[in-house]
Amino acid sequence: MTKQRASEADYVVVGSGSSGSAVAGRLAKAGHSVILLEAGKSDEKFLVKKAGMVGPMHAVPQLKKTVDWGFYSTPQKHLLDRKMPVPRGKVVGGSSSINGMVYVRGNRANFDSWAAEGNEGWDADSVNAAYKRMEDYEGGEDAYRGAGGPIRVTRNKFPQEGTYQFLEATSDTLGVPINEDYNGASQEGISRMQQNAADGLRYSASRGYVHHLAPATLDLQGQVMVNKVNIENGRATGVEVTDKDGSTRTIRAGREVILSAGFVGSAQLLMLSGVGHAQHLRDHGIQVVSDLPVGDNLHDHLFHALTFHTTSTKMKGSASFFARGIAKEVVRPGTTFLANSVFESVGFVKSSQAHGDIPDLQLHMLPWAYASPNQDEPIMHDVDPRTAMTILATLIYPKSRGTLRLASTDPTASPLIDYNYLADSADLDLLFEGTEITREIMAHKAFGGAVREEIHPGIDQKGGELRTAILNRANSVYHGVGTCRMGVDELSVVTPDLKVRGVEGLRVADASIMPSITGGNTNAPAIMIGEMAASLILGS
Repeated sequence: MTKQRASEADYVVVGSGSSGSAVAGRLAKAGHSVILLEAGKSDEKFLVKKAGMVGPMHAVPQLKKTVDWGFYSTPQKHLLDRKMPVPRGKVVGGSSSINGMVYVRGNRANFDSWAAEGNEGWDADSVNAAYKRMEDYEGGEDAYRGAGGPIRVTRNKFPQEGTYQFLEATSDTLGVPINEDYNGASQEGISRMQQNAADGLRYSASRGYVHHLAPATLDLQGQVMVNKVNIENGRATGVEVTDKDGSTRTIRAGREVILSAGFVGSAQLLMLSGVGHAQHLRDHGIQVVSDLPVGDNLHDHLFHALTFHTTSTKMKGSASFFARGIAKEVVRPGTTFLANSVFESVGFVKSSQAHGDIPDLQLHMLPWAYASPNQDEPIMHDVDPRTAMTILATLIYPKSRGTLRLASTDPTASPLIDYNYLADSADLDLLFEGTEITREIMAHKAFGGAVREEIHPGIDQKGGELRTAILNRANSVYHGVGTCRMGVDELSVVTPDLKVRGVEGLRVADASIMPSITGGNTNAPAIMIGEMAASLILGS
């Protein structure tokens, strides 16, 4: 006999991803009844749990569709009208279950700038306390790092020889330090990468806050599609959902509804519920509850990948290489490359455009060849078969802004996701400069002849020809933010305590609330936002 699912709790949290698992876990641990809703299936599977499976997960269509919503952007007019993939986790743990596990807090200046805009309580010292609560850092606790928290943070214990060469080459070429902890007092420099993985397992938000924290009052309900937030007399009372059997029901929230469905899902649900640009909602026949700029301020990190044939890295991006690794990992868990993230080092450096002491260019390094010219479609078979090293020269602070809008009132339909990449020419200038910086690094003597050739884009690509090539080669880092902007002005959707303006009992807690993107990968900041949300709610 099928167990009847609960339909009422103190708090209803929509989305079990980076922020949702954190806020739900903390609220439930404090003794509140919490229903956590997830459209996807369980994350207790090898594909998700095993850290190094992130490559096949995104490259093999049959695997990708089991954990990803499969969204695409609208044609990007400044990027040759390319429709670019927008991976979003459709699985318990959300996007924290399908990402590269690159653990980056962001630059402390990012949060001080949020606070300076009127977002009281979001300054660097305040969010540092939240970061410390969530971390179990292998280096132990200090003024900046936490120990004993739900998310384990480690480094690959057996990095490639090429990784150490890249550290030395970057440090010497750019005059930056080899930084032991870029998540500590200072971000600038080149470092071995920290990953939210340990003992061969991915430490997604769901692993840390749901499975391991396991609060008794938390009810995780999977394969539940949320259609809209029910708002009565200006107050959110619950949500309307469709279960996997097609039946519809209402789940009531005694205290609050918290949207943690990410920069796509939270904005889409607000609009479907009558919160958004009034005319846009009316165009879709939706009754307006609160006229707010939902879906504006969309922005993302963008990178240009350079791949080099190297002899000091030993891994290959071929299907057969992964198959052999999987076979070995099944027999001896935690002993192969699949025990770690695909990335091994990361740098934060300044371009000629940088302002002050804040690095504006991120260098992701992975000891593999990368798909070329881009990853608009899964093309694992087109990856160069030789041992290689790929550097992702990444634009950290884009000036371009885009929008997210409804395509229809069907909650299962993809909204119109328009990043408007490279609308500001300064963004392309930085990607071009990042390419030149990367080439300078890879020519350094530290590699001792291990760098044999530039495979992609190819050393013959220079000047204007290279700029044109970047338009076809630039890729998203899948860090969309900002569609439910936090602030104190008319451009904001939520207030600094994450309450939706004009609606009682409704908050948003995920990367969509970021006024501006953080310096580096956004998974750790998204988990931090969940921690902050729980503190705000419990404190009130």
